[in-house]
Amino acid sequence: MPTEASILTLQNPVFQIYLLAASIMILKLMIQPWITVQRMLKVGGGYRSPEDAKKSPINPEPHEGQLETNEYVDRSRRMNLNDLESIPGFLFAGILFVLVGPPLLLAKILIWTYVVARGAHFVAYATGQLHDVRALFWTFSSLSVIAMAGYVLMQAL
Repeated sequence: MPTEASILTLQNPVFQIYLLAASIMILKLMIQPWITVQRMLKVGGGYRSPEDAKKSPINPEPHEGQLETNEYVDRSRRMNLNDLESIPGFLFAGILFVLVGPPLLLAKILIWTYVVARGAHFVAYATGQLHDVRALFWTFSSLSVIAMAGYVLMQAL
């Protein structure tokens, strides 16, 4: 277990792994809305608010139906909502996990399982795979976070 002074430094390999993984997941969380915007612009629809369908430099030729649900756009929105349900829990559980000083191998397994599973979930969702496929990847990511939180709880008791 690292000494208190070195827990949140790059000299702690567990913290270093967490920093890399957390940065990747934050980028995923922040890039997904941009993917949604790109899709809205590509199809000229899938907008959500009435003012979005008004004439503007971004929407120079408004047309009827721009506020209707567009599956291509909405899939990206759902992916973002799924990220919002999952990634914050990982970020919080992960930093608590680092603070209790887990074994390096355990940290590598749990943290990278989460990241890889979320990446696989993204690909499965983006390509319209069966719910069962997405659920499998979601399960691995969820169990990783649960294991981290459980480890923290056991250390705190």
